[in-house]
Amino acid sequence: MPQRPWNRVNLPVYSISSHDGKGTHNMHIITYVTQISMKPKRFVCGIYQGTKTLENIRQHPRFVLQLLAADQYRLTELLGKKSGHAVNKIERLEKRKLLGNWKEYQVLATSLALIELSVLQSFDGGDHTGFLCEVLDYKNLREGEPLTLDILREHKLIRI
Repeated sequence: MPQRPWNRVNLPVYSISSHDGKGTHNMHIITYVTQISMKPKRFVCGIYQGTKTLENIRQHPRFVLQLLAADQYRLTELLGKKSGHAVNKIERLEKRKLLGNWKEYQVLATSLALIELSVLQSFDGGDHTGFLCEVLDYKNLREGEPLTLDILREHKLIRI
């Protein structure tokens, strides 16, 4: 039996680095990301309701979208299955020496690329809040294959 149509697409896996403007940082896994405009360069990002990331973005409407590399699949356990309300993800990443700094953000030093986004508007997306964002800046960090949903499926980290 084939999968549902929306689960058949092999999407890239990103992480968001956000902060509240007062020094509290967090990271989060996100796959609901779509480039929506070339000029100006814009993305739509869906952030799950009730997350620390959503709180941060509402307080400080800028964040960094980090394109994860295929070899970073293990990070989804911490960044996607743990709540920033219960776990200090940044502290755990610091202990593992995985962080770097870019602009005013803590970022994953071995990501493939970083994209700084500024929120233009938000909308109700059901169990996610959608954000229309403009690209402020970007930086390529290294070559490599992006992490995708199929890689997470291969490692049995997701069921879809």
